[in-house]
Amino acid sequence: MSIRIDKYVWSVRLAKTRSQATEQIQKGKIKLNGSQVKPSRDVKTGDVIQIIKNTAVFEYKIRDVLDKRIGAKLVADYLIDVTKPEEIERFKTYIAAQSTYRNYGTGRPNKHDRKNIDDFLMWDDGSEDEEDL
Repeated sequence: MSIRIDKYVWSVRLAKTRSQATEQIQKGKIKLNGSQVKPSRDVKTGDVIQIIKNTAVFEYKIRDVLDKRIGAKLVADYLIDVTKPEEIERFKTYIAAQSTYRNYGTGRPNKHDRKNIDDFLMWDDGSEDEEDL
């Protein structure tokens, strides 16, 4: 039995909808055996799916193929998570950095916030004095 990669990714709940799975594959965020593929590519047992999330690459090995969407508790019967521990740490670090950067729901920085951030980071405004040269 063979199944399209976009349908498989949706079936094992790696993507919320099938159209999101197709879009991610077309953007190169989901790869099969390390190479970029089209959404219509068939998957088989033993293939490895790589999913790029922010700065980390998650890897899943296909145990078995299926033809319909399954419950979250049954995903372990069809996928094996073979993600390297350093990739998981990289993802956790990214998430922590994002949550501490700005509190959720506060929106974009306003002019006063931007000035405080620039002062804290001591960014140069881009102009150079002739004396510095």
